[in-house]
Amino acid sequence: MFKGSLPALVTPFTADGELDMDTLKKLVEWHIDQGSHGLVPVGTTGESPTLTHEEHRIVVEEVVRLSAGRVPVIAGAGSNSTREGIGLIRHAQEVGADAALVVTPYYNKPTQAGLIAHYTALAEAVDLPIIIYNIPGRSVIDMLPETMGVLSHLPQIIGVKDATGRLERVSQQRITCGADFVQLSGEDATALGFNAHGGVGCISVTANVAPKLCAEFQEATLRGDYAAALEYQDRLMPLHHAIFVEPGLVGAKYAMSRLGLCDDRVRLPLVPLTDPTRRLIDAALEHAGLI
Repeated sequence: MFKGSLPALVTPFTADGELDMDTLKKLVEWHIDQGSHGLVPVGTTGESPTLTHEEHRIVVEEVVRLSAGRVPVIAGAGSNSTREGIGLIRHAQEVGADAALVVTPYYNKPTQAGLIAHYTALAEAVDLPIIIYNIPGRSVIDMLPETMGVLSHLPQIIGVKDATGRLERVSQQRITCGADFVQLSGEDATALGFNAHGGVGCISVTANVAPKLCAEFQEATLRGDYAAALEYQDRLMPLHHAIFVEPGLVGAKYAMSRLGLCDDRVRLPLVPLTDPTRRLIDAALEHAGLI
């Protein structure tokens, strides 16, 4: 159910900094029309750190409602507070999300035993499938394959969004978690190698900008056509790079603004892109054939 290209949706804002629900509706329809295989609202690319909990819940509920079962919705539901995380994941289940994406607790730096306790508490609170989000570059703590193997025995823990950038992790996690454990890349630039190791998709930032290309790229890897996938990789690689020269969601929103999809507004402490990065993204959009 969870495979292919799954855009980590940006959250559009109005001129006065509020949620832009009209644009969100258009983006959901556009992604489905472009062939995205699922939607991931209110992850960090959706600016979850600067949304209120009420805004967070509104966006998740709206994306579930708008998608209307046409594609699966994996709701961002992570927190460094287990109690807050339980509240978010329970809401995701109540409004009909298909799964929850739960980041490893940031700043607290729990031990591996603390990670097991955190995810166990979440799993015991709901019946919703949970996908672990392992991104040590942002959360500091790294969930080791052995720890993930322990958690994979819980029925609700079904997969991982792996943003370690270490391709060998896919193979290691196949050993500790089993071949059926859903492994999704959290890094666009290495998604080709990730799937070659046994991954089944990508929760993608670039797919906000180029959903059709990202979906076709993923489909090529999943049918084993790595020659075709490599052609897509060559076309998309400059965009993967340029979007992340500065914070990725800022790059994604700027690129989307160039395509007329949404405004590039972000919330502080994030700020608009510098001119050199804008030029890099413009060139990458041209290279990909998007402008």
